[in-house]
Amino acid sequence: MEATAFRKEEGSKRLNPQLFALWVGMASMVMLFGAFTSAYIVKQGAGNWLQFSLPFSFYISTLTIIASSFTLHLGYNAFKSLQSDKYKTMLLVSTMLAFVFMVLQYQGWMEMYANGVDMRANVGGSFFYLITGAHAAHVLGGITVLLVTCIYAFTLPMKFSEVRRNKIEMVLHFWHFLGALWIYLFVFLNVIR
Repeated sequence: MEATAFRKEEGSKRLNPQLFALWVGMASMVMLFGAFTSAYIVKQGAGNWLQFSLPFSFYISTLTIIASSFTLHLGYNAFKSLQSDKYKTMLLVSTMLAFVFMVLQYQGWMEMYANGVDMRANVGGSFFYLITGAHAAHVLGGITVLLVTCIYAFTLPMKFSEVRRNKIEMVLHFWHFLGALWIYLFVFLNVIR
């Protein structure tokens, strides 16, 4: 009997393989964006680089993704303490803020384009759209996962299980990662000019 309990206790200390796979995927994204930003620096050093300032909507979108990460964390804590209404509310708020982030990004791209920063005129514009567009593609994946989590929250009965906690925790980790990645890119694009 003790051996079984010991095995169970050992098993609970093991890393969730799905979470590990997510972290490996996020590490590959770090390498991708590291390569993008390194290439940006190298190409900028070659000269003939278009200088531009980021529109104000990118500043607001940064605050928006930080807020969505915060509300999602509140929702995760509410799930763990079985506060169903708070969990659902915070999950919906996080998802709406994620959509707002994308709308603000789009507005920023349109403003940059209207100011003459496009992909044909200068490689600086091309790199900007490549980096921010690649991030936006990952955010769309994150929004999809948030929407699926919302569907589960509103259709499944509220009860705590390790499987469900693991899934929500993975969503939380990925969304925090996307927020941190955007902050890095935002600072990079402002400082490296």
